Amino acid sequence: MNGYELKQKAHSGGIVYGTMLSMSRNPRWTGPMSGFGLDYVIMDSEHSPRGRSEMADFIAAFSFSGVVPIVRIPIPDSHYVTMALDAGAHGILAPYCETVEEVKEVVAAAKWRPLKGAMVRNVMDTGEFPSQATKEYLEERNRNSVCIVGIESVAAIENLDNILSVGGIDAIFVGPNDLTITLGIPDQYDHPDYEAALREIIRICQKHNVPNLFHHQTVELTTKWLKEGVRFVLYSSDARTMHNGFRDEFGQIKAVGAELEGTEVEDVGESDEVI
Repeated sequence: MNGYELKQKAHSGGIVYGTMLSMSRNPRWTGPMSGFGLDYVIMDSEHSPRGRSEMADFIAAFSFSGVVPIVRIPIPDSHYVTMALDAGAHGILAPYCETVEEVKEVVAAAKWRPLKGAMVRNVMDTGEFPSQATKEYLEERNRNSVCIVGIESVAAIENLDNILSVGGIDAIFVGPNDLTITLGIPDQYDHPDYEAALREIIRICQKHNVPNLFHHQTVELTTKWLKEGVRFVLYSSDARTMHNGFRDEFGQIKAVGAELEGTEVEDVGESDEVI
């Protein structure tokens, strides 16, 4: 699958599956990941200290995996968009967008690279290109480019209708930790206000025919919102799923060991990663 195919499937009502990469850096990880049944991965550079060159090497390895590489850039800025796409990413996730101006800058860089400056601002404002040939050239050059916009605050939800009036947005991302903090209910993912906010995002996005990614960390929350209309599934992270796998499987082994020793099993607890 490539970026174009991922967009087509999500926009036609199909379900796509992915995870966030917060810790993996070595390109050799792309081999095992290609066997996990994922459609895409989001490589984090907002909260994870990845350098530009190592990100480029990791993305290059994904080119042979069949898994679509998308980069979460540090801030909604055209410079970071083009860095990720120039490195070979098939898309970007721009975090914490709240204004139409921020979104226009991100979309312009993701969809009309390498057009810049006054010319690309005119494209975003009026839809006018230097020529039809230029438009067709840029459409083909950016065919695989997936543009995901982060809606992670009360202000962003209030402005979402206007934000989605900007063409070229392929999906809306929600970071539950950030959103619940701005709602005044940190990490309360079963709170009525949080659930109401997500349903409002789904409602507005469905009006504009734009799919959602809600980045939840449990199977229960992910499947709950899948049933409520999410079709761009973003579940957990590499660090958290590795933690859970070791916890569950070694927990079973240690339970037998504790029984043989006559001791209690020590639970390592939930992952404390926030991303």
